[in-house]
Amino acid sequence: MKKLFLFLFLLSSTLVCGQVVRQNLSVSTENTVMVFSVTESDELIYRYYGNKLQNLDAFSYELQRTPHQPLPVAYPSFGGIASIIPALKLTHADGVMISELKFSEISTTAVDANVTETVIRMKDRCYDIDVVLHFKAYLKEDVIAQYVTISHREKGNIKVENLASGYLNLHADHYYLTHFAGAWADEMGWQEELLTRGVKSIESIKGVRTAQTENPSFLISVDGKAEEYAGDVYAGVLAWSSNYKLSFQLSESGCLDVVAGMNPFASTLTIEPGREIKTPEMIWSYSHNGKNRISQNFHSWSRRYALAHGDDLRPIVLNSWEGVYMKFDEQAILSLIDDAAEYGVEMFVLDDGWFGSKYPRDKADSGLGDWMVNKRKLPHGIGYLADYAVKKGIRFGLWIEPEMVNPRSELAEKHPEWIVKTGKYTPYLERNQWLLDLSNPEVQRFVEKTFDDVVAMSPNISYIKWDANRHANNVGSSYLPVEKQSHFWYEYTQGLYSVYEKLRNKYPDLIIQLCSSGGGRVDYGALKYHDEFWASDNTNAVNRIYIQYGTSHFFPAIAIGSHISSSPNHQTGMPLPLKFRVDVAMSGRLGMELQPQDIKGKDIVFVKRAVETYKEVRSVIQHGDLFRLKSPYDSTDWASLMYVSSVQNKAVYFVYSLGYHNRHQFYTEKLKGLSPDKRYKVTEINKGNKSASSAAGKVFMGEYLMNVGIQLNLSKPYESAVLLLEEVE
Repeated sequence: MKKLFLFLFLLSSTLVCGQVVRQNLSVSTENTVMVFSVTESDELIYRYYGNKLQNLDAFSYELQRTPHQPLPVAYPSFGGIASIIPALKLTHADGVMISELKFSEISTTAVDANVTETVIRMKDRCYDIDVVLHFKAYLKEDVIAQYVTISHREKGNIKVENLASGYLNLHADHYYLTHFAGAWADEMGWQEELLTRGVKSIESIKGVRTAQTENPSFLISVDGKAEEYAGDVYAGVLAWSSNYKLSFQLSESGCLDVVAGMNPFASTLTIEPGREIKTPEMIWSYSHNGKNRISQNFHSWSRRYALAHGDDLRPIVLNSWEGVYMKFDEQAILSLIDDAAEYGVEMFVLDDGWFGSKYPRDKADSGLGDWMVNKRKLPHGIGYLADYAVKKGIRFGLWIEPEMVNPRSELAEKHPEWIVKTGKYTPYLERNQWLLDLSNPEVQRFVEKTFDDVVAMSPNISYIKWDANRHANNVGSSYLPVEKQSHFWYEYTQGLYSVYEKLRNKYPDLIIQLCSSGGGRVDYGALKYHDEFWASDNTNAVNRIYIQYGTSHFFPAIAIGSHISSSPNHQTGMPLPLKFRVDVAMSGRLGMELQPQDIKGKDIVFVKRAVETYKEVRSVIQHGDLFRLKSPYDSTDWASLMYVSSVQNKAVYFVYSLGYHNRHQFYTEKLKGLSPDKRYKVTEINKGNKSASSAAGKVFMGEYLMNVGIQLNLSKPYESAVLLLEEVE
């Protein structure tokens, strides 16, 4: 019996393997830290991501590993004893599919006073392969950007089937996933769910406009649903404009493994010796104080690092689309420019329908790809319109969609080999157009030249609206070799980014809007080359409250084009009060998307005053800190938010009634972000026929406003209020 006991003891001892920590590595911001440990066998173990720790010595205790609970490695590959979705899966030239990565070295460099770059090099135990983890830590913003590079020196090619950008390992009792999904005209819908055993995936294989139905962003709240101002929340956004996959695997051990990156679907990458492949960036952030802090982190980071001209104020835009669509002539556009100037608008943008010669662009089935002015519509050309706008005191912009082509176009007739198609199959039409093959350098040069030629039409063109109105279907490339057709998704996106980068370097001062049927490319891969995006083709103010609520979790107000639309709305047919439409549009980058001549009587004065008021407060909205107060998804039929300047001397507070509230109900919300010791005067702006609050004109201490709040009388559906709070001595 004693011998049996001794045998069982020795057996259990062999199953629990001690791993001595040889070195601890960290990537830090001002308030957060990501920690890894190197074991004596050179494994790189994921240890921690969370609040900043002053001392990492405690991570040096001996790690215990069993066959049933392997240690989480920093970048899991296919192989070993782990059974999670791998970040890396490849096939060597000899057919072996296993990889075992070992730590090689680490280096950390200070890029500047706010950014450090950490590079962790790993090598395969048996093959001559290098996998390098790159981390950029943005100190003040509490953001960490991660990407991965892979290269090899094997004799033959390797095939990479999975190559993720980032990995996160968490251990808690419960995990709540917040993600954002929808459809055209219904983007960025907020969804929250408890993760259960198994794998939850959020992914897209659309190739283009991949963010429209499922955005590549998420929040993970541990041990409770995500709150705005309390609790541990982890966040990730993939900076990639093509197919992606976010996987959330809850194992029997209670750990959550998050693997995020390019979608491996039909995307095997064959890599020759000496060639390096780089993944898109995965952007991480963590907050111990709820998800609103996460949003502020991303907003501050994007304005400084991930958005063109993030320090500049955005102009107020009148876009021609819903005003005239494609049915216009020169006089109609001149009239719109006149109206834009009359209302105090700062930028006029001529949308779709201005081009095409042999096949005039009078509707969506012809002319796309032929970027010459339609002289029948505009006999004096684009330069005449741009000069006219400047004489009126406003700037001029133009719409293009250079990645696409109509079958009825001179371009399609001249270059059928440029169209995305495969084998003998007829290319699939969507919105009466085909996709051009941007994996082809010739097509890249064509798109670049198109942009050059359009901008060259007038030195007074200062804004370009870049659209993309279809997905990638039945993909194939006449340029890529047969054995690399699965490279299409990667090469198309790299080709697009190459064009973006060249154009941004050529035209550093140009304002470029990222428009892809609305929210189709709301991602940080494309946004860094653009100044703003069109959040949705749906301009209905009620829908925009929901769309912009979801969008605000990761993207700042300065980048969200938000326009005053017609009533009834063109997409939904919903009639809404003008004040409500104006108040919603003012919560983003204000613009107009209607026929100004439809505004009548006293409404003209109201809109003009609102435009001037926005100019006075836009620095707070576009550069201030966002505080979400009441979610439209709550059951109370209210929505509210506010922006506060960085020095807390000014704030703008928006409240919207989304349903009927009886005469005994009043809206009161404790405000956020103010200085408790400062005194604030309350002014109601965009005031309607009646005042929404008796607080207007009065002065309150910040501590009162944040602990008691302001009572508002908004009882009817689609009533709204906007309050300006300004510090007084």
